[in-house]
Amino acid sequence: MTFVQKEMRPAGLMRIDGRPYKCYHVDRAGHELEPEVVKAAEEFVPQLVPPLADDSPAGWIVVHRGDDSGAYLLVYTWAWDNVVETHTASAGQPALGCPDSDPTHFVRNPQRYVGCVWELAVLEYERASFVRHMLAPDEPDLDAYLADLRPAGEVGR
Repeated sequence: MTFVQKEMRPAGLMRIDGRPYKCYHVDRAGHELEPEVVKAAEEFVPQLVPPLADDSPAGWIVVHRGDDSGAYLLVYTWAWDNVVETHTASAGQPALGCPDSDPTHFVRNPQRYVGCVWELAVLEYERASFVRHMLAPDEPDLDAYLADLRPAGEVGR
């Protein structure tokens, strides 16, 4: 497989059951995520969010459009004050159990994948942001954490 550079951009905030999530989109340069894929992912997200708990203040979501028919949805939620819980779904990727090649037909992934090389670039940033704003200060600053989004740009190398 040949490595292809991809683009990532922040896509705002989403609240699910009162918990805020930062949103990111990952796709090939010049091929922004189709609105119907984004809409389908946003509608599926609540199925991947764990129940609200006092020790899970926020998280982030990645919607990633593959180079083929696949689309990937990853929901990362902070838990236990410093641990990340991950739930994922795929669409249009029969190799992951999707029933068809429709990139808007998301199904929960039974695999325990955390993310691919492009999605993990966001995880690296979010880990540092969480430490910077929630763990290192004398008082956690959730607003500062939520405002600290990874800048748009290339991911992968």
